[in-house]
Amino acid sequence: MPLVAFVSPKGGVGKTTIAANVAALLAARGHDVIGLDLDPQNALRMHLGLSIRDEDGFASGLPRSGAWHASLRHTSYGLGILPHGSMEPRQALDLSRLLMDHPEVLADPVREMLTDPRRIVVVDTPPGPSPALSALLPLLDLAVVVLLADGGSASLIPQVADGRFLGRGTMAARVAERAAMVLNQVDLDQPLSAAVLDMAHDALGPRLLGVVARDPAVAEALADRRLPVEVAADRAAEDLSMLAEAVLGRLSLPRPNGATQSVLHQWGLRR
Repeated sequence: MPLVAFVSPKGGVGKTTIAANVAALLAARGHDVIGLDLDPQNALRMHLGLSIRDEDGFASGLPRSGAWHASLRHTSYGLGILPHGSMEPRQALDLSRLLMDHPEVLADPVREMLTDPRRIVVVDTPPGPSPALSALLPLLDLAVVVLLADGGSASLIPQVADGRFLGRGTMAARVAERAAMVLNQVDLDQPLSAAVLDMAHDALGPRLLGVVARDPAVAEALADRRLPVEVAADRAAEDLSMLAEAVLGRLSLPRPNGATQSVLHQWGLRR
């Protein structure tokens, strides 16, 4: 029943791509997984193969109802997804205000999801601090911070290291202590990329959960509406698979009964 949130101080870092792949990999290993999209961009559904024409969702329906079963969609990757749903800007603002004043509107249904001891809920959150993320802080088991191996992200690594990226207060500090980071689009042949990786390693130590290589096959897979790990996108696919294993290690979850093969083997990747 762990709750794992993929977060970032900034947008455009590949957070949703990584969340979708990790969720699919956890499901491939035999875990009961629900992907919960709280980002108004409503993009997690497209990564996991849902129709772009399906605009209904769980988060967009929160002002009217907290019932989540009716919004649950099943995917070909063996996991369920609760899409965010389409919203007009004013509706998104109203939802943010609602969650600021009444965080239980979101926290209560997520707490219900977590009552199943076999389930992992993987959350894709909006960039930066948000009322949605704040509502879930008391329930979080692991926050995975995603940044790029570039100059803009390098300036944010100190905020990740000291926990400021989650906001102020005791609860945010408590979650930040357990937060881990993933550095995306790492290219060791580029001096800046390698320097940012070194900086992240020095600042975070074992809290640097993994790196994902820059790989043109990732963009090709996304254009084909397939997950990079599904098409064995070379280095990035193996990095994503290792990241999923690292997440499971942080959560100390046993292998599900009947799951005998690693996710690398199931999707044609080496062990």
